[in-house]
Amino acid sequence: MKISYTSARPATGMARALPWAAPLVAAFGPAAVFAADLSLTVEVPRLDVAEYHRPYVAIWIEKPDQSFAGNLAVWYDLKMRNKEGTKWLKDMRSWWRKSGRELDMPVDGISGATRAPGVHTVSFGDNSVLKSLPAGEYQLVIEAAREVGGRELVRVPFAWPAKAGAKAVSSEARGQTELGAVSVTVQP
Repeated sequence: MKISYTSARPATGMARALPWAAPLVAAFGPAAVFAADLSLTVEVPRLDVAEYHRPYVAIWIEKPDQSFAGNLAVWYDLKMRNKEGTKWLKDMRSWWRKSGRELDMPVDGISGATRAPGVHTVSFGDNSVLKSLPAGEYQLVIEAAREVGGRELVRVPFAWPAKAGAKAVSSEARGQTELGAVSVTVQP
């Protein structure tokens, strides 16, 4: 690993110590060097219906026995006055029963606005759920529910974390109506 620094003026204070910090972090903090990253690509299909509403989407991780491991994201209508958007979160029934009813929305780092039709990629590398997840086999679960529409749940298996030095590993699944192609990629 090559580390280089460029400065227009002489280093002082912390900047003077910085060249010594990088080798120490590399020597004593291997977890930071080999931190894994999980990214999700999900297609929200454009449906040819008279009244189209963007779907509410919940994304979470389950253990092989389908017990809840942690929330990654919840996309819903954040801008409705008096938090009225939270009223329809329970339409994502599986997520609601696993953990949704226990949350006071919005949740920092998890809540987000609904997404328009198209392909969306989200990275969860710095997510606290992943940092505390023991090594093993899991399922990423994504559930979508749409007003005046349907509800769909897709499960994508993955191993966490990826082995250091290994190539990225991807798993895919496909929804039938409310979700299109879903891909999970784990990178070392």
